[in-house]
Amino acid sequence: MSKKRILVIDDEQNMRHMLKVLLTKSGYDIETAADGQEALEIIQGEQFNFVLCDIKMPNVDGLAFLKSTVKKKITIPIIMMSAYGTIDTAVEAMKSGAYDYISKPFKADEVLLTLKKAEERERLKSENIILRQKIQKIGDNYKYANIVAKCDVMQSVFDIIKKVADYKTTVLITGESGTGKELVAKAIHYNGLRSRGNLVSINCGGIPETLLESELFGYKKGAFTDAYHDKKGHFEEANKGTIFLDEIGELPPSLQIKMLRVLQEEEISPLGSAFTKKVDLRVIAATSKDLKKEIKNGNFREDLFYRINVINIYLPPLRDRTEDIPLLIDHFINSINHKLKKNVKGISPDVFRIFMGHSWPGNIRELENVLERSVLLTQDNIIHVQDLPSNLITEQANISDITSPDTLSIKVGSQILEKQLIERALKKTNGNKTHAAKILEISRPMLISKIKDYGLG
Repeated sequence: MSKKRILVIDDEQNMRHMLKVLLTKSGYDIETAADGQEALEIIQGEQFNFVLCDIKMPNVDGLAFLKSTVKKKITIPIIMMSAYGTIDTAVEAMKSGAYDYISKPFKADEVLLTLKKAEERERLKSENIILRQKIQKIGDNYKYANIVAKCDVMQSVFDIIKKVADYKTTVLITGESGTGKELVAKAIHYNGLRSRGNLVSINCGGIPETLLESELFGYKKGAFTDAYHDKKGHFEEANKGTIFLDEIGELPPSLQIKMLRVLQEEEISPLGSAFTKKVDLRVIAATSKDLKKEIKNGNFREDLFYRINVINIYLPPLRDRTEDIPLLIDHFINSINHKLKKNVKGISPDVFRIFMGHSWPGNIRELENVLERSVLLTQDNIIHVQDLPSNLITEQANISDITSPDTLSIKVGSQILEKQLIERALKKTNGNKTHAAKILEISRPMLISKIKDYGLG
């Protein structure tokens, strides 16, 4: 390891000599200067880790030297020294950019301690820069079109998006509510050749059936009461662009037929019109329903299903991609800080454990909402357990309550906790013992043995 270099600036020769002997014995490489002017000349051509600088000196004094380094954007930590120092002088030095301040006469230990503190601060600064660079690199690697993910399934989703973005092929996005289906639709549109056209989004389950047809296809003046003028439908608005039909499983049977015509013939017929209009658009559909089951139950047309399911993108629930939770936490906290003008740095270890163990029935949308609530309510720059919604706190309390008040046996308590963790892992993986063993960080044979011991078969 190379020696740290220090420049000592003092007009008293005895002080320069004393500091040089002291600091050389302590393992530092020392250079000296008699005033601020000489120091500025030295510092222009040599590299130093720290500067010890007297305040009262002839020619260029310590404060003038300090201000010159700031002006020249020299970023070496500077520790000021003065036998004439007052509180006001110290405050002025710190305001001007000094790292610290030592009053003469000082003990040798005081100088060495101040230097050690400065070294530690510089080390932490350097580590923080490296850490931020690593986080930025991770973010770049695991982020695509505002979708944050690290798991293999989502990396495959990124690959599919890139492959289909430039083509007109119909895409069906499936997955539970809150998994980010609209984000995927936006990624496909805005990263493809149709990005100059409109992206029109409509929730098929959020509009009454009586209005949905006119919203999708438009209408002509006089088509019905209150139709005082022609109105474009969403399909026409999306011409040359993309239409995103969210929750297409809610589409009424009567409109499923008209939808099929749009996909087959690329034409629409507004309400009250005797003519059809050609449209050039891409259809992206999404659903949280099992459309094959809906087909069996007679609620969804099989021919329409095959038309919209040319390319299928499945988005897994958050409980199946827990390795993405830390990335999502960092992403959402940064976004929420910007939105709410807050400065929350992260979450406590206890909150992290709760997040990693929670089943997230509302998926990514639930995680984002929990974090926004917590960022808003926290009195600290870290989110603590008390900042979380009551259901997550109760869930944690239930896990912690592993023994009755009358049971103080560590052995019994450990067994109860072990049983609870195995039950939760099996529930989380729908009984998949291989995946459960991986979560529990034990071997599969050991898990099977414990399942038998606890009667969890």
